[in-house]
Amino acid sequence: MPLGLGRRKKPPPLVENEEGAGGRGGAPGEPGGAPGGVPGAAPPPQPLRPRLVFHTQLAHGSATGRVEGFGNVRELYGKIGEAFGIPPSEVLFCTLNTPQVDMEKLLGGQIGLEDFIFAHTRGRQKDVQVLKSEEALGLTITDNGAGYAFIKRIREGSVMARTPQVGVGDVLEALDGRSLVGTRHFEVARLLQELPRGHQFRLRLTEPRRAWDGIGPRSGGVSARGGPPQVPSGRGTLRLRSRGPATLQEQPSAFEERAVAKVDDLLESYMGIRDSELAATMVELGRDARDPDALAEALDAQLGDFAFPDEFVFDVWGAIGDAKAGRC
Repeated sequence: MPLGLGRRKKPPPLVENEEGAGGRGGAPGEPGGAPGGVPGAAPPPQPLRPRLVFHTQLAHGSATGRVEGFGNVRELYGKIGEAFGIPPSEVLFCTLNTPQVDMEKLLGGQIGLEDFIFAHTRGRQKDVQVLKSEEALGLTITDNGAGYAFIKRIREGSVMARTPQVGVGDVLEALDGRSLVGTRHFEVARLLQELPRGHQFRLRLTEPRRAWDGIGPRSGGVSARGGPPQVPSGRGTLRLRSRGPATLQEQPSAFEERAVAKVDDLLESYMGIRDSELAATMVELGRDARDPDALAEALDAQLGDFAFPDEFVFDVWGAIGDAKAGRC
């Protein structure tokens, strides 16, 4: 459906300001007037509250929508559902600035203020029989923050790489008839790791709906063919948290980027998952830890459900220290 017919309008800003309650200054006791003080004096200026507005499309093709007022990924999916008239549970995951299933562009715990959000929705469901002929299946799993664990990476030459029905982006819905919906990624990874070698198991998968394959990321202003509107540049990011409100931050420092990448690699190596939000939280908790024991206490207090092994905590503490010193 053509967007922007007729006169082209300047796209709405990504960050808008909303004035606080109250109008212009007046006498004390009048609407917008000073609550007290010198009669006739103008009231102190009301602080401006930033209103963050992001542009979004369905990855398989749609008009452009706008989403705002979300504090975590689950709320974002709800806003996307409202924008396009679909249930939030239809959204499997989102990528930033590309409609393709590109795990390097996966929306994690941060959204740049200039990022364009593409929502990948439920596609074809499939049942796959797999023989666990080796100890490791070769899967790296992440989750969407709203109840779905899905495949982020398949190691070349692995059991899963030799199973053509399985693909990156597929959501793991059930294992041998047991529903995996609502199960965290590390729990799904553990269930697969605990399957005995030689066991044949059944996976129910849902792949993301695709329609943009072969089409590169779209950019530029609104066009008659419906490309996304141009968005203003900005250095800030919106940090989404599973616990607590979202916060507006500066772009991650070089240290933070190095440390998060290294901790994410350790999560994959030890647990078979990748989770940039989890890695960023661990870096926050560990950047001022004086030793591995202090980091272990902080992780147990905030992330006790994961039950991280001691050797993993030690390696995380070392990775953060290496990042601080610029050794990685």
